[in-house]
Amino acid sequence: MAVSFKELGLVNTKDIFAKAVTGGYAVPAYNFNNMEQLQAIITACVECNSPVILQISKGARQYANQTLLRYMVPGAVAVAREMGSNIPIALNLDHGDTFELCKSCIDYGFSNVMIDGSSLPYEENVAITSKVVEY
Repeated sequence: MAVSFKELGLVNTKDIFAKAVTGGYAVPAYNFNNMEQLQAIITACVECNSPVILQISKGARQYANQTLLRYMVPGAVAVAREMGSNIPIALNLDHGDTFELCKSCIDYGFSNVMIDGSSLPYEENVAITSKVVEY
């Protein structure tokens, strides 16, 4: 069953970037593999009143378990809100290399995915990128 990123309290990176361009600031994107890293990221971003892009790589999903990582993110959003912050938080797949991986992340509630077809011939890169965008 697919979950919308909005149901997890997340925002789309398009919204974050639009505000950053208008406001003239950068948005950090941090990869995490465990609770301690996620806790540090959220705490620091709340203290700095900074929007944040949480990133999970293919390797992190294999290492820490895709389901566990996915359920940690709504907890991080809740912690930020308990700390009195309404910072925008997005969840990004960092360098996904297959359509299936991107689809899985979208279905799991990621608000953004990055398809990386750079190892493919140009035509295949364009085709897989188009397929992910269409999905």
